[in-house]
Amino acid sequence: MSNAEIIRGLYDAFAKGDVPAVLGAFDEKISWTEAEGFMYGGTYNGPTAVLENVFMRLGTEWEGFAAVPDKIVDGGDGNVISTGTYSGKFLATGKSMSVPFAHSWELSGGKVTRFVQYTDTAVIARDLGV
Repeated sequence: MSNAEIIRGLYDAFAKGDVPAVLGAFDEKISWTEAEGFMYGGTYNGPTAVLENVFMRLGTEWEGFAAVPDKIVDGGDGNVISTGTYSGKFLATGKSMSVPFAHSWELSGGKVTRFVQYTDTAVIARDLGV
């Protein structure tokens, strides 16, 4: 399976709510960075930190949160870039958003070792009223 196929599978698993499958694809020392200015901004190390600081919050603070890729590009050497759209309703404000994202993924031995999120945090804050 190519690295791009692994990443496609992660988006598919996330969309189905199969968080254990997503976490299972992470290296035990994964570095996961959410964009500065995003409500979950920061770097989290290890699958448990990603689960607690990102995934659990997405699952409890949002209605219908989705990260839908429209393009996944395998750059070789374990580097994959994806672009797509985030959408969902933020329960704290009752407001919805639809905003583009870019994700940088690094893999080694079929496991995700690094993730970096890029998105327009100002648009998210404006649309959600946060």
